[in-house]
Amino acid sequence: MRILLAGGGTAGHINPAVAIAKYAQSVEPDTEILFVGKKGGMEARLVPSEGFDIRFVEVEGLKRRLSLSNLTAAAKLVGAVSKCYRIIKDFKPDVVVGTGGYVCAPAVIAANRRKIPTLIHEQNVFPGSAIRMLSKKSSVTAISFDESRRYLSNAKKILLTGNPVRPGIMDIDYRSAREKLGIGDEKFVLAFGGSLGAKKINDVVTEYAKMINGRQDIRLCFATGMKNYDDVMSEIRRGGISLKDNIQIVKYIDNMDVVMNAADLVIARAGAITISELCVLGKASILVPSPNVTNNHQEYNARTLHDRDAALMILEKDFSPETLSAAADRIFTDINLSGSMQSNAKKLSSANATELIYRELVALVSDK
Repeated sequence: MRILLAGGGTAGHINPAVAIAKYAQSVEPDTEILFVGKKGGMEARLVPSEGFDIRFVEVEGLKRRLSLSNLTAAAKLVGAVSKCYRIIKDFKPDVVVGTGGYVCAPAVIAANRRKIPTLIHEQNVFPGSAIRMLSKKSSVTAISFDESRRYLSNAKKILLTGNPVRPGIMDIDYRSAREKLGIGDEKFVLAFGGSLGAKKINDVVTEYAKMINGRQDIRLCFATGMKNYDDVMSEIRRGGISLKDNIQIVKYIDNMDVVMNAADLVIARAGAITISELCVLGKASILVPSPNVTNNHQEYNARTLHDRDAALMILEKDFSPETLSAAADRIFTDINLSGSMQSNAKKLSSANATELIYRELVALVSDK
């Protein structure tokens, strides 16, 4: 099978595509893979690092308000669709997969016009504009949360698959991970705001770290993001705080698979991939959705877990050292709450999402 995959802009759009590509080749080593992306996008670095070829198109997103820049964006889209025709003609894919971000639109549009089977995948509860537009003509729209159906009423076919997650995250269990990190009976808290960090989370967790510094019953691993580490450590020093052994502050967590498995509580944003990994592992979490994302999609993600008692959600405007400490203490002291959060998160997970998507790709190709 020959699969053309398109998606980019953020790791949340790229990583699912990479997971699908890797799974396809693990099942059928002769599977040929090609990616389409934007030269300046994150995919230009991530996709080749995973060993896959990528072709580039020039495209940009449309503004939601009236703007002259939309004329330029529309012209670039037309040019990108034309280039995708040529890519499709050269590569001859059996199926085309779009995983979101405006860069996936020209590839899927070109494939739909050429009557090539297409599958698009939405990671978030509230679908992005590209997925909503493409769902009308695409063969299958795969969704990660059942709530997404209400926003895709014009889709030709909807398939609930869940979100593809990194296989490595399920290769170690809770006990083994804690043994590897040297964690005993203390509660282990993991806090992060993404690879670049999030200022609000950093500010609040820094104060929380001061509050629990030296406690024997709680251990904290706090990833500040690459750009914010020095600012966080300066704040610690300004407060005259000497960090004890129970507090670990780092720029970035290289062994996230191990650390997340070991955690009793995770404090994080509510990006789709983070949500999916928390659910697959059945983790209690405090979610602080970013208010600075398109369509406020992180709040939709977080609210889906919160409404099912699978996580606690604190909106950024309400997020403070006091609200964080109170929420964490509530989870640690109420065994029924933490247990139900873990089991309810598991119920929302789909560990076989990549397999379900691959099966659908095979069915689409077989029906050609």
